[in-house]
This record gives sequence, C-alpha cells and structure tokens, in this order.
Amino acid sequence: MNVSVTCLRPFARFLVPFTLQRRKRNLYPIILQRYMCSKIPAVPYPNKENSSPPAQLELDGWKTTMKSSLQEESVSTVSNKDEDSFAATRELIEMWRLLGKEVPEHITEEELKTVMECPSKASKKKYLKYLSIKEKLKKARQMKKEVKAIAREEAKKAKLLETTEEKQQNFLFLRLWDRNMNIAMDWKGAQAMQFGQPLVFDMAYDNCMNSKEMRNTVSQVLESEGWNRRNVDPFHIYFCNLKIDSAYHRELVKCYKQKWDKLLLTATEKSYADLFPKDSIVYLTADSPNVMTTFKHDKVYVIGSLVDKNMKPGLSLAKAKQQGLATQRLPLDKYLQWDIGTKNLTLDQMIRILLCLKNTGDWQEALRFVPKRKHSGYLEVSQYSQDFVNKLKKTKTFSSYPQNSLNVGKQKK
Repeated sequence: MNVSVTCLRPFARFLVPFTLQRRKRNLYPIILQRYMCSKIPAVPYPNKENSSPPAQLELDGWKTTMKSSLQEESVSTVSNKDEDSFAATRELIEMWRLLGKEVPEHITEEELKTVMECPSKASKKKYLKYLSIKEKLKKARQMKKEVKAIAREEAKKAKLLETTEEKQQNFLFLRLWDRNMNIAMDWKGAQAMQFGQPLVFDMAYDNCMNSKEMRNTVSQVLESEGWNRRNVDPFHIYFCNLKIDSAYHRELVKCYKQKWDKLLLTATEKSYADLFPKDSIVYLTADSPNVMTTFKHDKVYVIGSLVDKNMKPGLSLAKAKQQGLATQRLPLDKYLQWDIGTKNLTLDQMIRILLCLKNTGDWQEALRFVPKRKHSGYLEVSQYSQDFVNKLKKTKTFSSYPQNSLNVGKQKK
C-alpha cells in the first residue's frame, strides 16, 4: 500500500488541476486523510459509557479505621490499668489476711471495685470487715439449715419406727389424721350453710383503703374464716358486695388460689339488704350509740371489712344510717377498764367474740379476746353501777327541778 502511494504521488500533481471546481474543496482533505491513515495506526476512541471513573479516596472509611484503632489502643491501655489495679487490690487483701485482719475469703468484682473506690485505708478495712461479717453470717445460716435438715431426717426415721411399732399394737381409740379432721370441719361448714346463723362481711370498702390496708383486711378475713371453720357451731359466712375483678376479689383469689372455689361460704355481689329483711339486720360498728346487751340468734350481724389506719370514724355508721339499719357496739366500757387506743377491733377478734357469745353467752368469757394492751382488767358490777349513777347525776333528769321545789309546794298548801 505504501509503495502504491509513492508511485502515484507524481501523477497527482497533474490530475488535481483537471478536477471539477465544485469538488476542489473536498479533494485535498480526502487524499490527505487517506495518506495519513496509511501512515498512522488506528487508535480506538474511548467509550464514555464503558469508561470507569477514577478511583476516589474514601476519607470516611479512613477516619473510621483510624478512630477504631485509637479506641482499641485506649481500651487496651484502660483494661491493662484495671487489671493491674485489680491485681494490686487482691494482693493487698491477701496480705491483710496473712496479717490476721478480718477479710472475706471470697470477694466479687463489684466488691473489689467498691474497695478500690474507698478513699482511705481505714475505709477499705471497714468495708472488708463488713464483708467478712456478712460472709460468716451466711455460713452460720447455712450450717443451721444443714443441722435442721439432719434433725428432720432423723425425726422422720423415728416416726417411721413408731408407726411400725404402733401397727403391731391395739388401741382403744382410733387415730385422728389431718384428713379426717378436714372432712369433719367441712361437714360442719356444709351444715352451717344450710342451717347456721348468717354472719355478713361487708366488702364495699375497697375504695376507702390503700393497697397495704387491703392486704391487711384480706389477711384478717382469712383468719376469721379459719376460726369460724374450726369452731363447734360455725356461722354461715356471707361476703356481700363482693364485685368480680375488684380489689377484694383479686386479693382473695390470690391468697386462696385453688381453694377459692371450694370454700363453704357464700360470696355474692348482692347487698345484705337484698338478701335479708331489714328488721333482722344489725350493723356492728364502734361508733354506734346503741350498746349490745345480749347476743340474739335470730339476728343477722354485719361486720364492715375495713382496716382504717388514717382514723376516719363514722364510715360504717353513716352507711348503716343511710340504709336505715339498726346499729350496735360491744359493751367494752361496761366490762373492761379501758386505758388507751381506739375501740375498733380487728375482724378475727370480732368473730371470735361473736362465736364465744353464740356458744356460751358470757361476756367476760367472750371479751378475753380483746387485746390486753388496751385495757387493765375487768370492771366490777358495783363500780360500773356507781359510774352509771354518776353519769345520770350530770344529766338533766336530776337537775330538771329547782332545789326546795317540793318545800315551796308544801308551803303554798
């Protein structure tokens, strides 16, 4: 190709002038282009679509790597310092143990940190002494538990030996097991539900108490139910105004658990005024002006399930008056020398007093369940009568007529 171009180069000088004028402009570039293409090798033009951009410097990645390396170095230095300080404190504690100081045998990392944070040696020694005393008490409790477990096992073995010996002997009376006692008490409770005298616990005071007072009330209700269940002639207990999913109901179900559905008592949302005639209902409250003289077996006594630590008197009395019910209070002033404290009794004390009155009718026997810290003994009848006369003298019955009024009448006659 190069040879042909060199041969035709002299003839091109003669051929160029004879070309047409209109093609004269385009002829020279074409020849020059062909000649240059033959001389210069073809270079491909870069494609913009396929070309990759130049690699950029990732500054963010570099910063993160540098920071992480610095953090690792700082963490490693801090961890080394902590390990050194932990080792130093452990060596110090071991040295004090060898010197006879009161130091615990086992110490945790948190306790080591607190020891390290103590500002002086005296505070460190005090804290280590506290830890050693705590450890000794824990060991003593563990030893007591082990001794009790050993004694329990020995008692079980002795009981098994006694039972094997008793099986060989003949007794006049049958042995009363716990399950037999439970069956007998359940039978009495079933009879009381059919033929027993009703005793109502008013459960409408859940809004008047906080959570702590509610728990105390429910514990007293449980104890009252237990005393009634163990009695010779129990009451038929009613839980009136007990709404489902109320605070009382949740706490009772929580305490009784699975036994709640098996209790031999009546729990209802109805009021006692809807279940019994109003003439037979007597609301027992310490704020009542009427004194209870005798226990009546044909009455329905109502006790307010309330533990009031804030001393709000008159709640149960106001409720009974609003419903038009008769109210009574126990004759504590008649039989007891009252010293201090309010005359509000707990629910278990009330039910024990009522059970004793129901079975015996003796007030002195029944009022022995009143706490002795509140009174200094029983009153004599003569002393009570003298006090009663003194109270009457202060009233208007003795002073309604003026002095010497009878003499004035006689003089007129």
